[in-house]
Amino acid sequence: MKLWSIRGNSQKLDGGAMFGNAPKAVWERWAPADEANRIELACRALLASPLGGKTVLFETGIGAFFEPRLRERYGVQEPRHVLIDSLREAGFEHEDIDVVVLSHLHFDHAGGLLAPFSEGRPPELLFPNATFVVGATHWERARHPHPRDRASFIAELPGLLEDSGRLEVVSGAYSQVLGESVRFSFSDGHTPGLMLAEILGPECDEGPRRGGVVFCADLIPGRSWVHVPITMGYDRNAELLIDEKLAFLEDKLARDVQLFFTHDPDCAMARVVRDPRGRFATAGELPELKASRLVG
Repeated sequence: MKLWSIRGNSQKLDGGAMFGNAPKAVWERWAPADEANRIELACRALLASPLGGKTVLFETGIGAFFEPRLRERYGVQEPRHVLIDSLREAGFEHEDIDVVVLSHLHFDHAGGLLAPFSEGRPPELLFPNATFVVGATHWERARHPHPRDRASFIAELPGLLEDSGRLEVVSGAYSQVLGESVRFSFSDGHTPGLMLAEILGPECDEGPRRGGVVFCADLIPGRSWVHVPITMGYDRNAELLIDEKLAFLEDKLARDVQLFFTHDPDCAMARVVRDPRGRFATAGELPELKASRLVG
């Protein structure tokens, strides 16, 4: 199996919103802001092939589905569908993808499922040969969003996914389409039912499996958020998210599971470590993956 980090459209969002209650004097050391107080963010996907005999894409980034006015509002930097270009650079077309795993359906993680905006044309679903995998609890949230995060969803997307006939809604640790090659866990601090996908490492004679890679989604958007107290203003329950993140990082450290970051502009994957003060940090940072082998 080989791994690729697949760049999607990038964003600039308000730094204060991205770092919650952390003061700017703290977070601007990690992410310098522009004159509008916005910081640079990636929307990075993970491609794995062959995984369980399939070509699997974890998330699709924000894409290019927004009309120009909304593209400007949400800080999307490129008008073209960067994810499609990045897939092609890696040697794949969107028609080649067998499975798309979606941690959740906020537009900056699922918008890349859609074709680029075209005046007068309704939203169109890409990836015509893929099974779309989403968690059951979050699927209900997307179908019936709360007023607090309704603007984070694409209203037409649940209907398009259902109508495709290729939607698998997952409620346990494994999906039918991927079997035991990918294990899922769930988090509620950012959004109900956020699904965290771990590509499992090799079998062990004793104890839990080690040496895999986990797509951290918005539980840990990038290296700065590995520090346990740091959360986003977008999180629905910051205290719960901190508890979930602590347990998540303890487990990944104990099993040497690498972290894959979707929003970090400079780092695709890293190992979790503890620094001399006992705080979580990262080491072995990789800015990108190009047909890289997962080494336990």
